[in-house]
Amino acid sequence: MIHGRLGSLCWQLRHRSLAISRIYTIRRMSSAEAPSVVNRAAHPFDKAQLDTLLTSRFFFAPAFEIYGGVAGLYDYGPPGSALQANILDVWRKHFIIEENMLEVDTTIMTPSAVFETSGHVAKFADWMVKDVVTGEVLRADHLVEAVLEARLKGDKEARGVAEEAVVDEKDAKKKKKKVKSTAVKLEDSVVSVYNTILAQIDNYTGEELGAIIREHEIKNPDTNNAVSEPVQFNLMFDSMIGPTGKLKGYLRPETAQGHFVNFNRLLGFNNGRLPFASAQIGRSFRNEISPRAGLLRVREFTMAEIEHFVDPENKKHVRFDEIKDIKPKLLPKDVQMQGRTDLLEMTIGEAVEKKIIDNETLGYFVGRIHLFLLQVSSIPTYECVGCADRSAYDLSVHSKRTGQALVASQALAEPIVTERAVADDLGCLELDIAASRILQLLATAPTHACIDKGKQHSSHYGITRNATVALADGRKFDLNKDLVTVERKTFKQSVREFTPNVIEPSFGIGRILYSLLEHSYWRREQDVARGVLSFPTCVAPTKVLLVPISANTAFVPLIKEISAKLRTAGISARVDDSSATIGKRYSRNDELACGMP
Repeated sequence: MIHGRLGSLCWQLRHRSLAISRIYTIRRMSSAEAPSVVNRAAHPFDKAQLDTLLTSRFFFAPAFEIYGGVAGLYDYGPPGSALQANILDVWRKHFIIEENMLEVDTTIMTPSAVFETSGHVAKFADWMVKDVVTGEVLRADHLVEAVLEARLKGDKEARGVAEEAVVDEKDAKKKKKKVKSTAVKLEDSVVSVYNTILAQIDNYTGEELGAIIREHEIKNPDTNNAVSEPVQFNLMFDSMIGPTGKLKGYLRPETAQGHFVNFNRLLGFNNGRLPFASAQIGRSFRNEISPRAGLLRVREFTMAEIEHFVDPENKKHVRFDEIKDIKPKLLPKDVQMQGRTDLLEMTIGEAVEKKIIDNETLGYFVGRIHLFLLQVSSIPTYECVGCADRSAYDLSVHSKRTGQALVASQALAEPIVTERAVADDLGCLELDIAASRILQLLATAPTHACIDKGKQHSSHYGITRNATVALADGRKFDLNKDLVTVERKTFKQSVREFTPNVIEPSFGIGRILYSLLEHSYWRREQDVARGVLSFPTCVAPTKVLLVPISANTAFVPLIKEISAKLRTAGISARVDDSSATIGKRYSRNDELACGMP
């Protein structure tokens, strides 16, 4: 079935009695609507074969390969670039357009002061260890994880319950320190301890990781050498801005800070109203200690981040009802803290009600993220998206550092009336900056022993005797009762000012892309050697494949005409008019996922 101008053209061609090659169906449909016409589970998933296909067809490849490559850096080829662009296009429509978000594009190079304030300079780090003999650098938590997982696998093999898994040597090098398992039965108590450690592996401090490494005799699996104590390694790439070398900067590890420092401009653009969200697609950089997992852990990557600014006293969402019945699988905090990984399936509405998800706005974005991943058929088995409530931390620290108020305001339905004590100006005492602190002490403590209510005016206070005021820095000042009075005044507040909280969905596009590739890969029952990729139409790099069934030159202008019509309609098409058999041409284009099969 062909729609629109392409369908009209094909109708004309049929009436001109010209044979038409196979043209893939173009339909506005999500992957959930696509009928399953083949048995994709005929063969077990083979990651090594998929990775070979992806590099041979240049979905992506190691960067600077002719120079030997650099770990953690990858280039996307034509199909990979198109796939990423289409994923981002769906993302923009699903979030920015649908949610009326404010899109920004902020700089990658960032002055050091920004990340000093945000805490990245001090804390954006992983724990690393070194092989004490070879000096090889390893990420501590990944080393612990890999070694303990291998021991647990060996325990299952010894008990006769292990699942067979074929991983070739080339694939193993791409993983995060793949460790060969040995069939050794463990005590049940040891298995329990290992599982508890693995369930909490992301929560350990460097000291705790060091203790685990020592207690469980964890060594470098490649050399069997001991490793050093864990030390922190900051993951940001630093640089100098300008020729003098006096202004230090960093390549951003996330896009978020660009949103926060522009908060006042974004708030003004939105006419001062909350809630609102800003969104950004851009490159980020992290100097990973030991990148080994292909696109899953890289040093340069594309992120898509949303910062949703909301009133901390009202985190309800007007569209929450649209997603409240979605049932994702959740891993509650209390389960994680117990060292277990039991997943809980319940509706988002129920999860918010039970405070498994903290509030409606957070729950709303969990639901929207779930729907987006289903739309692009990326069913992750890796961490691809983070969705966090960052509270008011970022805006608060940037405001404190710069002296700029990063706040929103709300007109109150009824003014709030308060009374406060106000002390006389002490400038005459020539106490400099100490005077303001003394005034504050007097104003906030009108019932202090040295202050009493005046007899003639109920709104006035006076110092009943000479008094000494002590400041926090140790200085003391004597105040004369004839010089100072404290007056109680009424204040009316019509506007409430507050620092917004931030809900942040953060998407790793490379991880989503790789998850989509894994989910879309299969092999036909009768042809185990050649893989097939089947993408949803919305993200497929090529929507239409044109394959002439004959080498007759009469087809040449026809193919050109169809191709031109498709381009005019904004539909990506691929022509395969090589001399290979029609079956081979179909088969090799199946590796490129030309539309929906």
